[in-house]
This record gives sequence, structure tokens and C-alpha cells, in this order.
Amino acid sequence: MSEPMPCKVCNQSRQKNYGVMAASLSQLKVKGREALGYSADKSVSVVLDDDGTIVEDNSYFLCLPPNTKFMLLQDKEMWKPAKRYDGGTAWLTQSFDVGFDAVDSTHGGVEPWRGLAEQLRRDIASIILMSETDLQSLVSVPCPILASALTFSEKKTQDLQDTVQRVLDRREEERQSKELLQLYLKVVEKERSQDLQQGDSSLDEADGIEVNSPVGFNARMMVVLKGKTSPETRLSNKELQMLLKQGVDTMMGELGWDRNRTTVLLQACEGELSKRLQQVQAIQSLRAHSQNSNPAPATQPQKEETTPTLKQHRSPHHRCLILPKANKSTSCHLPPTSNKACTQYHTHSFVIMS
Repeated sequence: MSEPMPCKVCNQSRQKNYGVMAASLSQLKVKGREALGYSADKSVSVVLDDDGTIVEDNSYFLCLPPNTKFMLLQDKEMWKPAKRYDGGTAWLTQSFDVGFDAVDSTHGGVEPWRGLAEQLRRDIASIILMSETDLQSLVSVPCPILASALTFSEKKTQDLQDTVQRVLDRREEERQSKELLQLYLKVVEKERSQDLQQGDSSLDEADGIEVNSPVGFNARMMVVLKGKTSPETRLSNKELQMLLKQGVDTMMGELGWDRNRTTVLLQACEGELSKRLQQVQAIQSLRAHSQNSNPAPATQPQKEETTPTLKQHRSPHHRCLILPKANKSTSCHLPPTSNKACTQYHTHSFVIMS
């Protein structure tokens, strides 16, 4: 629990003002009720007396400087700014206060960073709630003076200032990066809108309009050929064949180009068409290979069994089973003593006779 700090409390009419010591927001409510004579069983809300800011977070309460004035409101009570009766001389007081503050700060009076240093001395975690202006004021203070106000060592104070400076640098870099990103997104969005407008105008001019030409090219084909990069990839196979069929001379007259540029276009169209045909052939080949690799089972007709003609050679060493083939003569030409099978126009079943 943090150390108690001095606080000021008042009622809604600001007629009652008391000073109390509180270490937390709940303790402030308890002591404030007792000082202002409020009933303990009634709930109260705490606001800043200066601007009516509602204080509900204990961490925020601990970050406030000492002697902050709070207003405790009961049910149905609302904060109202204080009425000031100055008789038209407020500008004199304001001018005097400004001049006094300038002289006071110049001659070593209470400076803003001292209140921040007091907050850090009581709770170092309150630094996360400080604004960039507050952090910059802490960095600007000489290290020995800030160390004395914080009751820290100079090394620890220097480390704190270095850390705060890195945080400020990182926030500045993030801010610049965000601005650059927003600028880039605006440029991209602008270019995209311009491209869409140009595309819509081109389509509006080309859609449904036929060109008065002997070959019958429509306006869309002419827009693609003249205004698009790699036009061969944007045309269909039929359109590519139509272009190749016309030839270089005809296309020169249609497009208004020279021969070299027209020749390059037709060569690109021919290459694109050839590539597409190769892709179609490759797909067909793969499909045929897939069908052949998985044939459907077919019922084969039963063959009639034929009784082979068995002819006995005179040699006891082997016998030949002779089957007729291609309506040719099936005489065996092996010598009687041969143990080899012949392959001339018929098939042998070789058996060694014992």
C-alpha cells in the first residue's frame, strides 16, 4: 500500500472544505464522508473540483499531485463550476499571475517537473500515465538535480532518463511511419480510382460497337491489341486464329503500325496459340494414358479346344508337338538325334525320353 498523501475535499456547494490524508481512493471516500458529515450508508462519487473529472480508478488517484482538491457528490448532485465575482478586474489578476509565474520560474520557483518527480518518487509506475510533454520535461532536467528530487542515485536516474528518451524516440518514429503509411494509402487509392475510371471509359466506348473494317474486328479486340500489354494472353483461340489468318499486311492497315511491330505481335499470337494447343494435347495424352492404365474388365470368348497332332520322330531322344500355324507346312527339320526344339512355323512341346 502506498503512503498517504494530503488531499482536499469539499461538498457540492463548496461551503465546506477540509484536508485529509488518504492512501487510496476508497480511504478518501471514507474520510471525506466523515469530514463533510455525510451518512456512512450513502454512496458518494468523487470528482475533481477544478473541471469535474470523475475519479473512479485508484491508479489515477495515486498519480495526482498532493493537495489536489476533490468534490464528494451524493445522489442526484452534479458538479458545477465555481462562480467568480471579480467586478471586471479578472484580467488584472490573470496578467499578474502570468507575470509572477514567469518570474518565479526564472528565479528558481516551483517548476512543473518537480511535481512529476514527486509522483515518481512515491510510485515509479505512474510514469506510464504521463504525457509526452511530461516525459520530455523529465529528460530535460539535469541528471544530478533530478536524482536529488527523486532520491535516486545518479546512475539510476541516468538510466531512467535514457529509457524515457528511447520511448519518446520510438513514439516519434511510429508517428512518422503512420503518416507515411497514410500518405502511401492515399496515393494508391487515388491511382486505383484513376485506373477504374479509365477502364470504365474504355469499356463504355468499346462495348457493343463494331469497327467498320473488312475483316470484322470488333472494338474490344482493337482496344486490347492497341492498349493492353501482352494482348495475346487476353484473346481467345478463335480470335488468335483470326489474327494469324489475316497476315502482316492486313494487320498493318488495321492497327496503323509498322511492319516490325506488327510482325512481333503476330509472332507472339502464334506462340500463344501453339502453347495452348500443346497444353490441350498434353491433357488428352494424359487422359488416354489414364484410361489405358486402368482397362475395364472384358469377357473373353472361350476358345474351342483343339486336339493337337502328336507326331513321333524316329529318334527316341525327343518328341515334337506340332500345331498348325498360318496354313503352312509343319514338318520338323531337326535331325533325329537332336535334343533341341525347332521353331519353324510350329510349336513343339519338348520331352526327353528316358
